[in-house]
Amino acid sequence: MKTQSLSILPSEAVRQGFKRALSLAARTLGATAPNPSVGCTLLDKDGNILAVGAHPRAGKSHAEVVALEAARAAGLFDKIYAALVTLEPCAHYGRTPPCALKLKESPVKEVWIGFRDPNPLATGGGDVLTQGEPAKQVFYLEDMPDYEDLAKDCHALLMPFLTRILKKRPWLTVKQALNKNGTMYPPQGQVTFTSPSSLKLAHQLRRATDAVITAIGTVLADDPSFTVRHVEDHSERHARLLIVLDRHKKMPISWKKDREESGFLVEACSDLEEAEIMLRQYQANWALIEAGPTLLQTIKDHDFWDEWLTIQQNEGTQDDSQKLLLRDPENGDVSPLNLLKNYGGE
Repeated sequence: MKTQSLSILPSEAVRQGFKRALSLAARTLGATAPNPSVGCTLLDKDGNILAVGAHPRAGKSHAEVVALEAARAAGLFDKIYAALVTLEPCAHYGRTPPCALKLKESPVKEVWIGFRDPNPLATGGGDVLTQGEPAKQVFYLEDMPDYEDLAKDCHALLMPFLTRILKKRPWLTVKQALNKNGTMYPPQGQVTFTSPSSLKLAHQLRRATDAVITAIGTVLADDPSFTVRHVEDHSERHARLLIVLDRHKKMPISWKKDREESGFLVEACSDLEEAEIMLRQYQANWALIEAGPTLLQTIKDHDFWDEWLTIQQNEGTQDDSQKLLLRDPENGDVSPLNLLKNYGGE
């Protein structure tokens, strides 16, 4: 196992490099499924950032290749010393060649890995890099206590994909907004009561997810669009899945048509079990649940959630309060939503 003492890179340069990779990758959440969001930063031997890349969407170049090509285009390719990657470089031939091979063929001397790849089809890139000639030095953040916070951020970035690979379903985030009286109903004549900052976060979350789950009661009562409006949505992304729990087939045809024209694949189902099958077939990494009290109680009763965001309106001009709960203690405080708040800004 390589140790940090063998690296010539300044610790702060490693930190800043990973933060740049995480920030760029966080902006691709919701665009890359069924692939994970991944970021890569290239440094010279003094720790200066030469290039940064992120995987834009499935079928396109992976983050390492994007960064390498950017460095080459800038005339900096020969100055590359280290690659900082949020996820272990892949070691298999899929839609694109293995990223481990691309790094192997580059001037890179050190490869820093934020999180080991959990996908059995792609794992092993770290081993490939250390074997044969030219052998690279490989460092794993999760083995280094000084970088525990960055390792956790890389884990959070991967968590939607990781959940789909290991649990055969997407990461599930509930967003619930409460007015100052503790109910979900806006004042008469208004469609929302949350603050501008809460609205921006809600739309960042919509953009970052591959699917939205709601109930027919919400559709009939609110005529929701579920579109991304307060931030720019991904361009050229595939249709976002919109699942409506509609046991009695009450979904208005005109509403479904409007949602499809705005970029959704609209599906109706009878229960959560059927919804989970749809999510699995769609290969969604991250799903957002936006619904009223009845469905949310069912969600809670069936433990059909991973993190629960409650936005509470405060009195007067104060900003809203936000509370985030994580259901599974095995995940600790690893949260894709917190990652989005910390790195996914505009």
